[in-house]
Amino acid sequence: MRAKKTWQEKLDGNGDLPKVVPIEGKMSKRWGAGTVVIAAPREVDEIMKKLPRGKLITINEIRAFLAKKHGATIGCPITTGIFAWVAAHAAEERAAQGEKNITPYWRTLKSSGQINEKYPGGIENARALLESEGHRVMRKGKKYRVGNYESALVHL
Repeated sequence: MRAKKTWQEKLDGNGDLPKVVPIEGKMSKRWGAGTVVIAAPREVDEIMKKLPRGKLITINEIRAFLAKKHGATIGCPITTGIFAWVAAHAAEERAAQGEKNITPYWRTLKSSGQINEKYPGGIENARALLESEGHRVMRKGKKYRVGNYESALVHL
């Protein structure tokens, strides 16, 4: 039986990515006409890794940057979110091995400044890390978001 891949192996496994494909079929109803880039997991991680303390980015900002970089109409919202999640888990895996300089995944938010509850340690971990960097986290219903996140956004 083959051993399960580590998060780091998943992050490094680019396969045939990145690739730009036409938006067709069901995708065109949701995303319109043009092309979509499916980035490599490592590309998403590299963007997340560059964020300095106190700065934030959203998945939508990452998608827009990747689309521009690859000459596509849009960046894939599904795979970009999945690859951010993989990058977060790979970072925690490295932290557990004693590495200090990990990808600061908690600085990557969903749209509208919402904290990603699927990151390692869930909302509480991300909240503590964000608050330690001076951000104010607010709860609205079941969702948590960073207040005034727009002022800390990095536009690539």
